[in-house]
Amino acid sequence: MTSTGPQDVQHTGEPVGGEAAGGVRLRKPPAAARREPPGLTGPFAAADGTDRLAALPLPLRFATRAAAALLVAVSLLHVAFVFLHVAPPNPISQRYARQIQGWVYPFFEQNWRLFAPDPESAVPQISVRTASTSSDGTHSVSGWHDLTAIDNAAVRHDPFPSHTSQNMLRRAWSGYLDTHGTSDVSYSDRALMWQEYLRNIAVERAPASGHGSVTDIQLRVRTVPVARNDATGHTLPVSPSAVDTRELPWWKVTSHGH
Repeated sequence: MTSTGPQDVQHTGEPVGGEAAGGVRLRKPPAAARREPPGLTGPFAAADGTDRLAALPLPLRFATRAAAALLVAVSLLHVAFVFLHVAPPNPISQRYARQIQGWVYPFFEQNWRLFAPDPESAVPQISVRTASTSSDGTHSVSGWHDLTAIDNAAVRHDPFPSHTSQNMLRRAWSGYLDTHGTSDVSYSDRALMWQEYLRNIAVERAPASGHGSVTDIQLRVRTVPVARNDATGHTLPVSPSAVDTRELPWWKVTSHGH
């Protein structure tokens, strides 16, 4: 009589590699029994494992694959341009500076001040005046209209101040200053964009002229240093010589405005 040893005992109802009651070791099921059912896996796989992309007509299948390849290529290009934009200057970023800036600005601009704040050391005070021509040909110039004072009044004592009132005019001037410096000539498309942006804001917010249609507009920017405190905590007065006043050139107001 042949005896059956523990190595010949098979029980497919118990977990593989476990032991049955009485210390009997179970044999692992054959590889064919553990094999997963055939089927396709991936983004184009249906619930039954079939390829949904293969079921499409040939032109639509080609268009789908081309669109997916295009999206991948654009994503890689975007990541590369943004990386070269934020990376330290290198031969590649300097050689393709125009292409990088054309891609990044104005929609993908990177601003790291959220992580490394740069406190303002001076406060710009921006005023506007307009020139108009009446129906009889008389040319007149209005007085200065302080736009910054209006923004400050709208923000002061407001528990939920408007982000536009706080930053739009100041950010427009900051962008103009970064691209123009001490010159008022736009030497690049980005500089021209900032000039038009600042001009359009001034045109929108300039008071209506009662003497005819507005033909020209001019901005004046008084940059006042932030007042310092002495050792006792008292605020020191700002010297008038430290205040910088800059008058921008007259800009034409076009008929289509902005």
